[in-house]
Amino acid sequence: MSIEVRACASRDELRGALLPIWHYFGSALSDEQLASFARVLAPPRACCAWDGSQIIGGAGALALDLTVPGGRVRAAGVTVVGVLPTHRRRGVLRALMRHQLDACRERDEPVAYLWASEEAIYGRFGFGLASLSAAIDLPREHAAYHGPPGLAGNASLVPLDAAEALLSPIFARVADTVPGMFLRSSDWWQARVLTDPEWRRQGRGNLQCVVIALDHRPSAYALYRVNPRLAEGAAAGSLEIVEALGESPKATHALWRYLLDIDLMSRTQAALLPLDHPLLLMVAEPRRLRLNIRDGTWLRLVDVGTALSARTFGSGGTVVVGVVDAFCPWNAGNWRVGTGVVERTGDPADLRCDVSALGSVYLGGFTWGQLFRALRVEASHPDAIRRADAIFQPLGAPWCPEIF
Repeated sequence: MSIEVRACASRDELRGALLPIWHYFGSALSDEQLASFARVLAPPRACCAWDGSQIIGGAGALALDLTVPGGRVRAAGVTVVGVLPTHRRRGVLRALMRHQLDACRERDEPVAYLWASEEAIYGRFGFGLASLSAAIDLPREHAAYHGPPGLAGNASLVPLDAAEALLSPIFARVADTVPGMFLRSSDWWQARVLTDPEWRRQGRGNLQCVVIALDHRPSAYALYRVNPRLAEGAAAGSLEIVEALGESPKATHALWRYLLDIDLMSRTQAALLPLDHPLLLMVAEPRRLRLNIRDGTWLRLVDVGTALSARTFGSGGTVVVGVVDAFCPWNAGNWRVGTGVVERTGDPADLRCDVSALGSVYLGGFTWGQLFRALRVEASHPDAIRRADAIFQPLGAPWCPEIF
């Protein structure tokens, strides 16, 4: 079998690239769904795997402006990766990833970023687990805050077609300081965030939007669904929070007080929360949050030197990291890293690891100490891990509030 992978040259080929993953969704790809993807994924940023005249695999790479500790970096948001079950275990996925990462390098996108549908897949292509994601399921009767309720703010319900102008500045201010988030274009807001077709609702309540103002300034917002239900005549509905952001602790405090107090809801459910979400310390009964943690985003350094140069480092001197990278061999070698210094070096390595481990510490989601204890990194001397953690000091838990 001869498989050819090439970039999509038309919207029809973009449709073909999406069809393999849609096969696993169990439904046909509608014109509306294709149009939604096409607003944020131009055909050349997707690729198809061809077996003769048949498209049997596809993948896409969204153009992202990703926040990293102390800066931003151009990144490829890897998405819609799929191979038809008729062509499994024939090297098609490997060929797609080879094409995609080479294209990232050609486009000067030094980082690839994704959510994994199956977490065992991407490690062999150099991706490392970069963040964790939390979910809650809080009963209404246990939603009291620890201490006084604080400022309530002024809450306003906003129609979705008028929401972008209010929400996007809040989102941008939060995204500017949180590693793992990325800026949203107007097309992104309209195609992926503020539209609510039935294929997204899947029988759940309509998407609602609330904006919280503090001192007459929009400071927080939430997108949520009210899912009503009666149990023996009593209200037993659930509030599903799709996205909730506040630009300050007071704004976040006021936003969640609004959400937790919505009437006729027996529980509040939210996923894709950052691991260090303040709710853990805000509520009086944190155990009742039923906090659940799973893997979040995965990250791959396509160009180690450029990617590391895009972020800042702590004042702990320098450390030499020996990088092993079988899939992108141009990254392999020893790299001296520290404040104002990212360079190849012939000096012996203080640490030695696979490039996937570097992806795990890049945003600050994990420490070198954690990797060392998991036998994911070797250290040449006992002080190397401590020094590396001082240099790669995290700025808080990385967070991506949406699956792309």
